[in-house]
Order: sequence, then C-alpha cells, then structure tokens
Amino acid sequence: MGHLKNYIPIGFISLLIADEIPDGAAYATWDYKIHNVGQVEQVITNMGYLGFHCPVPGGHIQQKCVYPKGSNNSFLYSGGMFNVVGIRNGQKLCSTSDAWSADSPNCAYEFFPSEEPWDTIYTATRNEVISTPYFENYTGLADQNFIFRLNDYSYEIPDQVSPLGIDVIVLSHAWSSHPFDDFILFEYFAIPKYEIEDAYFFYYAGVQLQTGTATNSFDNLVYYDEDRRMLVVDDQPGGDDDEIGLIGYIIFSPDGYDSDELNWTFNNDVAMSHHDAVQYDITSAGISQPSMDGCNGARGCGRVAFGPIDLSPGDTVHYFVAEVFGEDIDDFEENADRVIALINNDFNTPGPPPQPEFRVEIDNHTAIIDWSITPTGTNPEIYQDIYRMDNEPQPFEGYRLYKSNYSANGPFTMLAEYDISGNGLFQDVGLEYQYKDEGLLNNFEYYYSVTGFSKVDAVVGFLSQESSIGGNAKVVIPGTGTPETVGQVAVVPNPYRSDIYYHTFNPPWEKSAYFGGIWVEQDRRIQFINLPESCVLKIYTVAGDEVTEIVHNDATRGFEDWNLTSSVGQTVAGGIYLFSVEDRNNRNIQAGKFVIVK
Repeated sequence: MGHLKNYIPIGFISLLIADEIPDGAAYATWDYKIHNVGQVEQVITNMGYLGFHCPVPGGHIQQKCVYPKGSNNSFLYSGGMFNVVGIRNGQKLCSTSDAWSADSPNCAYEFFPSEEPWDTIYTATRNEVISTPYFENYTGLADQNFIFRLNDYSYEIPDQVSPLGIDVIVLSHAWSSHPFDDFILFEYFAIPKYEIEDAYFFYYAGVQLQTGTATNSFDNLVYYDEDRRMLVVDDQPGGDDDEIGLIGYIIFSPDGYDSDELNWTFNNDVAMSHHDAVQYDITSAGISQPSMDGCNGARGCGRVAFGPIDLSPGDTVHYFVAEVFGEDIDDFEENADRVIALINNDFNTPGPPPQPEFRVEIDNHTAIIDWSITPTGTNPEIYQDIYRMDNEPQPFEGYRLYKSNYSANGPFTMLAEYDISGNGLFQDVGLEYQYKDEGLLNNFEYYYSVTGFSKVDAVVGFLSQESSIGGNAKVVIPGTGTPETVGQVAVVPNPYRSDIYYHTFNPPWEKSAYFGGIWVEQDRRIQFINLPESCVLKIYTVAGDEVTEIVHNDATRGFEDWNLTSSVGQTVAGGIYLFSVEDRNNRNIQAGKFVIVK
C-alpha cells in the first residue's frame, strides 16, 4: 500500500544524518521567497515554516501572509507547510515544519535544507523549463513557482524523540490573473527512508486575522468544511481587527487513493505540542466540533489530516494542499471551488501573455515609460496558449499600465489601457508602447508596472487573463540631474516636525519598512538635495560632535536620505543641527543648518 513509484523526482538527492546541530546559523542554506504575483503575498521558506513569531537562520521574517496584496490585512501567525505522524519501530513519532514551541531551542524546527549551496529555493514562471537537483526538467505549472527540499533527519533536533526519516520535495504555485489569483497551491512529494506504519499527513496553521496594528483576533471562527476537506477560519464581526475575510486550507487525497479509502481528521483549539505521541493521537483522532475561540483564545488554530498509510523506503506520496482566501463567504467558497476544479482539470486552463519588459526615462517632474518590443526581448504579442478551447492562434489583446504611489506591491491604479484596434474587443483604441507621466514630485518614489492581457475564450467564456500587476514593478524617482559642483545643497523638510505624519502623504514622504504598515522611529526621513555626484555629507550637533557621515556617489540622483539615526544606531533628539558637504572632485565645501522639532 502506498507504493507510488511514478512520482519519485528525477535526480533526487539524499543527505547523511549529522550528529548535532552546528553552532550559529550555518546549519542550513536558509532561503525564502515571497509569492506576490496574485492577490496573496505569502512568505515561503525552505524550512517549510510560515510565519514570523520564531527566528529562522536568516533572522525574523518581517512579512508573513497578506490578502489582498498591498493591504494591511494579516492572515497567518504561524504554520507548517508539511507535517506527518507515523509509527516507526513501535514509536509514535511526529515531524513538523511548524515552530511548535517558542520556548524550545530553535523554536523546535524539525525540517531543514542542508548546508549545500544547491539546497535553496528554485523559481520558475509558467511553462518555463528549468533543471534542479530534484527534477532534471521541471516545467512551470503556474505563473510563479517555487521548488525546494526538506528533510527531518539531517540534524538531531532538541526535544525531538526521533525523526521519522522523510525527504520532501515541496513546490508552491501562484497565479497572477482572476479567477486563480486568490489562492496558493502547495504540492508535496514525500519519500520515507524507513518503514513507517499508519502515517497521517496533515496541514497545521495558527491563523490570526487582523488589520494593521490590531493586537488580537478573538473573533475568529474555526470550522471544518467536510465536503471540501477544508479547514476554515472566518473573521467574524467585532473585535479590534475588523472583519477582513476568510482563509482556508484544502487537503487533497494523495495520488492512488480515493478520498473514501482514507480516514480524515479535523480538530481545532489545539496548538502544536512538542510530544510526538500526543501529536500522533491528535492527528489520528478523527473529526471534532468547531470552536469559536481557536487556540490560545486569540487565533484560529486547526489541522486537517488523512491516513493511515503504510510506507516502505522509497515510496512516494504525492498530494496537494490549497491555501484559499476570500473577502466574504461567497467569494471564499467560489475561490475554493475554483482551485478544486483547477486540479480536477489537470491545470489545463488558459493563461496570460508573458510579462512585458519595459524601460523608464526620468526628467524633471516626469517619467517616460516605454514597453516597445526589442529584438532580444520577450514579445507578448506572439504567445500561444494550447489550453484555450477556442484555438485562437493569436490570443494576445493588449497592454495595461499601472502606477502606485506606495510600494512595488501596490495598491496600483491603472493609468492606461491599449488594445488591438478593429476587432470590437475591449477599448478598441489601438496599441501604444509609450506613456509620459507628468506632474510628479521630484525625489519621491513611484512604482510602475506594465501587463499584457488576452482575449476572452469565446468557446467557454473564460475570462481574459492578465499578467501579474506588479510582477515587473520598477521604482522610479523623478528629478533633475546632479549639479556640477557643491554649492546649493538644501535640507527638506526644514524644520522637520515629529508631530506631522509624513507617512500619510500621497505619495508618502516616509514609508514603513515593516510588515503591516507599522511606522517606527527609524522610518523618519530628512533629505539633502542638490548634491554633487561624489561627495561626503557630515552631520553635527551645535557642540561640534559628529552624529553621522553619509557618502554619496551617484551621478543619476542628486540627493540622499537620512533616517534621523546616529552612526551608532541611536535616534537623535530635537534641536539645531549643522551639516557640511565636501565635493570629492574639487574639495569645495558647503555648510548649513537645519532644525528637528520633537
């Protein structure tokens, strides 16, 4: 039972068990990527860990899970992409990629990549063919695909009784266009090294739906959708986090098994435990009733599991888990049904044109965006799509230009749409390849993105597909060139007032560097303008003590930002400050002063 040999990855690499975890962060080639082509922003790590309440080898992850893209809506506290329990040598064991105890060493991570430089996250776009150590030739399934490997046996983990001994190839897939841009699909190839009896594979999530800086989410309803095999967390009305939507996890039967052949478990109000036997009993317990509170009284926790499956060394269990979002219950259930239909149809759906390439020229208060096709660049207008039912030989229809005043993740506003003329579709205005955006503020950041979109599938009425909004986003800072020499340096704003919320401007003068739009002291911004191309800027107190030094060496922009932090990382007090700018080419110096009001 469970011998799914057809799904063993080609070129799979196994590693030897290490005796102990090395000191420091060098015990794994840690990597992370962010799914951001659709409406979901989701951090993916090659430890299989989702969330940021525990540190990973590269430090804390500032962003976890946001929906819709560009909002401050957070949907996940922590979770494990891959989790399994089973019996080996008579012992009930559990291996999980969730950090199940913040009090345990390493937050009790149990899955790691290796120290090898190849053991990282590989990326592929739709229909792109790449080679990895796990697959000789992998063809991108979705518009954005991540591929990586985990195992639970390379290192001896504190508090872990014994590893099950499993290698896992993980793939995550995201789509850029409606109707497939509201979910992420995880794909697993699990391969045991030992005999394992009565294995249960499960997905666990600690969901915490909140908006912005809300501190709790006591109103999260957790329940089980038995028809869809789905864990659901619904943000109910009330609380300090508002009602922001729903998140769900659908676990699909593995290849070679009908759903009715397996026992299914759902439970909630149960946090991860560091006792393997307890984990086994919980995961194999069957269906429990929903709870209004979720785990810890603040989050919506739960797991969905299938099993039991007996495994022999080299068997491969291949299955999918879908992470689904929605703004309300109707939207959410429609998205859940779409991902089910997508899998049932073997992913044979129309796709968007390739992401257009574009270039930007800047001038005084102006940005010129040019997406004309170059001889060596991608040509979206000649793409073909074998999955269209209408057999349209030229499904490309047009381009759209978007702009954001806030970030590369949006929110974006459409500036223009150009499509093929004479076919009676969309605007029918003709194709253009350049746009001049005027009236911009100099030295402010703007973000532009160009997409391609397709014709509607005339046979089945499948919607026009559009490449990712923001998928090729570029930051643009309009302004004049640098002066030939120092002499007209100015400080803006002067005075700087701490009681003015510069980060609420449109476009914002100050931007948060952290998840959820949380503004902190180190996000403050003073700007020195009209700098020569190569100079040294020094800031002093009125007593003559040096606060910090900034080296400027850029011929394309004549300004530098300062976050009101000293060279030793301390935020500065209010008062009068002096500055000097020395031109490194001719040694000319300009001095001046500015005021900080706190």
